[in-house]
Amino acid sequence: MRNLTKLIFNFVLIILLASQVSKSQTKTNLTKYVNTFVGTAPLTDPKILGYELPKGWRSWAGLTFPGSSLPNAMVQLSPITEYGSGAGYEYEDDVIYGFAHTNKGHWNLCNIPILPLSNPGEKFGSKFSHKNESSAPGFYQVYLEDYKVNVSLTSTLRCGYHKYEFKNNTDKQILFDMGKANSRVSTWNIEQVGKSAVQGFQGGENIYFYATVNGTIDKLDQVDVGKRTGYAIIHLANGSTTPVELKIGLSFVSVQNAKENLEKEIGNKTFTEIRNEATAKWENLLSNIQVKGGTEKQKVMLYSCLYRSFLWPALRSDVNGEFKDAKHNVVKADFNYYTEPSLWDTYRNKDVLLGLITPNVTLDVIKSMKDVGDKTGFIPTFFHGDHGASSIAGAYLRGIDNFDIKGTYQLLLRNANVSGGARPFISEYIAKGYISDPDVQNPHVETKAKAGVSKTLEYSYDDYSLAQIAKKLGDTANYRILMARSKNYKNMFDPSTRFMRGRLENGDWIKPFNPQYPYYEYMYREANAWQVSFYAPHDMKGLIELYGGPKGFESKLDSLFTLPWNPKYIARNVETMIGQYCQGNQPDHEAPFAYTFIGKPEKSQKILDYILNNLYGIGKEGLALSGMDDAGEMSSWYVFSALGLYPFSATDPEYIVTAPLFDEVKWKTSSGKLLTISKPGKGRGITSIKVDGKVNQGYFVPNDLFINGGKIEVITK
Repeated sequence: MRNLTKLIFNFVLIILLASQVSKSQTKTNLTKYVNTFVGTAPLTDPKILGYELPKGWRSWAGLTFPGSSLPNAMVQLSPITEYGSGAGYEYEDDVIYGFAHTNKGHWNLCNIPILPLSNPGEKFGSKFSHKNESSAPGFYQVYLEDYKVNVSLTSTLRCGYHKYEFKNNTDKQILFDMGKANSRVSTWNIEQVGKSAVQGFQGGENIYFYATVNGTIDKLDQVDVGKRTGYAIIHLANGSTTPVELKIGLSFVSVQNAKENLEKEIGNKTFTEIRNEATAKWENLLSNIQVKGGTEKQKVMLYSCLYRSFLWPALRSDVNGEFKDAKHNVVKADFNYYTEPSLWDTYRNKDVLLGLITPNVTLDVIKSMKDVGDKTGFIPTFFHGDHGASSIAGAYLRGIDNFDIKGTYQLLLRNANVSGGARPFISEYIAKGYISDPDVQNPHVETKAKAGVSKTLEYSYDDYSLAQIAKKLGDTANYRILMARSKNYKNMFDPSTRFMRGRLENGDWIKPFNPQYPYYEYMYREANAWQVSFYAPHDMKGLIELYGGPKGFESKLDSLFTLPWNPKYIARNVETMIGQYCQGNQPDHEAPFAYTFIGKPEKSQKILDYILNNLYGIGKEGLALSGMDDAGEMSSWYVFSALGLYPFSATDPEYIVTAPLFDEVKWKTSSGKLLTISKPGKGRGITSIKVDGKVNQGYFVPNDLFINGGKIEVITK
């Protein structure tokens, strides 16, 4: 009997173990596909760029950082190889000057750089090799050759965790390079607290910190205190042979909050525990989208792009809920406070992706923008246009509505109508239906003006976006006004040249006119006439009519992708060309999809496939992108296009269907349902689309599929 009991026990144990093995085997492991170095290398091929790089120029291909971060975190802990560069790290460099704690990839941030030192001499910085460097979501490692220190980094939302393995166990030092950052440092201070901690402040971005080390601080040296030439060095007491661990909490409010952030998020946890938590966080996010089929490179690009899509906007409130508002007052709220999105870039697709996968973050981002609006009178914008209207309207129409929509709407109406706020030259736009540019003799790329064509086109779309909120709220009067204004893009169309063209104050077309010449802000914003002339995502029917109907539109669109780029026309971020089309910058990112509106989706698919397969992961190492990632817009463009759904008009709760790169996509929606996208055939030309088994009319599918779940079958030939 005892033997029988033992036999049964062993049998049950074997079943349980087998069950555990099965579970571990089915557990996703998608972080292995993420290459955080993608976008750190320059694009150098003139055939792809469209021009020969002038001497001393580096292309803006990616400007990403390879370091550790959680999704939408306050901390981005990453190496610095060159200050004043886009993200502080350039793959071709071989010296690391520090490990900074904030990053976006826009020539700013890179705050509080820290570097372990051993017999440093008079200059700070160490040679390194990519052979002794590795990374993963939430982790970065490199060996500093000059100091003989192996550095490992991980992070939480508001804290960084450094581990330094010194070969030399005497005279171990840690540099706080306080005068350095990509943002201008206005002042700084640091002081020792007890035997093993320091605290301080770096002005400019105005960040407080509190840091501990797992040893005794022998002394703290400071040089040129408060100046940009200044720095501080921690000298650690000799004796310990264990790795040095530095834990640092950040805050935009106070040193006390930085300390509390550190205590609450790291406390007594080990480096391995924090790294594992970071991996699990990213694994959970990435596993919302799972694919079958496709090549290894396509999977690497998909998950690397999905990863980069969730690094910005960045958290700015502390664990206790406090943050500094737009008036620089310390306030407390019941939501997480974030930076505004990089709206000119990300409204097109990234903000939509953020809402589909992490709607609670999107909700808090909207509440944060509303808080800025309450304090300043206007919803914030970024760089150009007024695309908070699209970002907020798109989220609202997709069901993210647990915020003060009426108050937010009133602020957006101020944006759209009140001078001195979010929309430059709004009075002229309202009075004339367009924004003019001055008559400049011999304008060039750098000519400063109004970018009137781009502003008029973008304000028209923003008016349409705001009109959709007005419609849902029952504000008929403003709906009619805004919808009428949404047609203002037509006022920039010159029928004699069939381009969107700049106008003078008296209404005359600007002469001379060269549609191939790019400008930063004369007539166009970082574009030429070709690149903006297909932009009316809210009214493609009206746009097609301007070109004389489908045939005229098709002919013009063909020319966009086939007319050779003039290599003499160099605007630094108008790069990576297919004819006149520019994949390396945002203004024409909708254009490849436009053939679908005239019943020629196969033409769109050829362009999309070329971009997906050739303009992401470029170069010998496969680490260059076609242009700036711009806080994830370039990445999100890839994610949507690779999966076969694209928010052509980001405001509208629908998606244009294209052929996915993968045989099957399983998208776990935020409502817990499953959306399956399948492409059973090997062909790339779409012949029909089935939704839940029924033939779909047209090429758009509704956002309801992300709420209720469903099946999309893309039939190709």
